[in-house]
Amino acid sequence: MKSSGRLRLLAASTVCGTAAVLAAVAPTAVAAEPDGKTLVVLGDSFSANAEILDLLDTGGDVGCKHVPTSWPTQLTQRLGLSPDDVEDTSCQGASLDTSGWTLVHQVKRAMSEGAFGPRTRTVTIQLGMNDTWGADNPVGMNHAVTCLIDLAAGCGPEAATQGRTPDPEAITGPAYAGRVRQVVEYLRYYAPNARIVFVGYPEIHTPGQESACAGVLGVDFVQPRAGAITRVLDHLDTAQREAAALLNVNFFDSRAVTAGHGACAPDSWVDGAFDPRTEPLGFPWHPSARGDSAVAAGLQDWIARG
Repeated sequence: MKSSGRLRLLAASTVCGTAAVLAAVAPTAVAAEPDGKTLVVLGDSFSANAEILDLLDTGGDVGCKHVPTSWPTQLTQRLGLSPDDVEDTSCQGASLDTSGWTLVHQVKRAMSEGAFGPRTRTVTIQLGMNDTWGADNPVGMNHAVTCLIDLAAGCGPEAATQGRTPDPEAITGPAYAGRVRQVVEYLRYYAPNARIVFVGYPEIHTPGQESACAGVLGVDFVQPRAGAITRVLDHLDTAQREAAALLNVNFFDSRAVTAGHGACAPDSWVDGAFDPRTEPLGFPWHPSARGDSAVAAGLQDWIARG
């Protein structure tokens, strides 16, 4: 076996539990190693996006539907890339490592498609919203909707201690970095020329705000006591930034390019539920086509600056 092949196998074996899942598709010395694809997208529904009717469809490829206006699709078009030169494994409900279609599963799928190699230039990761944070409070944001719509009990800071929302204090830069470090090391080895970027979540509420809002059937639904939810989103944004610095990767500030266009804003770029003021069939609390366009344009500029 050539020495380069031995080094590749050694690198993969040092990635502990992650390697156990990824090793099945890792290149070997006897197999032709892929050149890779220019852009690889790893993420949850904020990357894939969806329409509300997709909630009724339980078939398909583990829910990995990508609407034509998602930011990865728009970015592909803006960069003039062929769809064959882009690997998008983002899925609704995906997580870093909590359940379902995790980051490791997405990397494994991308690797099996020959997505990583010397031609790979950009790998995006937009995850964390659907994960549990803190061992004593196993509640993910995807299970906290009942808290948000509870007008009687509210969804203030006490909701986290009551186990109704994730614990914002558990969402830290070191915690986030610890959950993605092994994958980042893996990507660095198999896509040595790629820039890895954590893509932040767009503005849904004004940072620091205690209330939350969503458009429902053309009417603004306001939860005045939503501090538990808004703090989770604020802490996640900070954690992604800090984790990027700790791991020496990049962070793209989606909040900055969507500022002032959160849910229920006069010119909102966040879809409500059957809300004709945005996109009637858009996924609630997710970016509209305009929001995704802003993220795609921002990432295009960031990639161009190189």
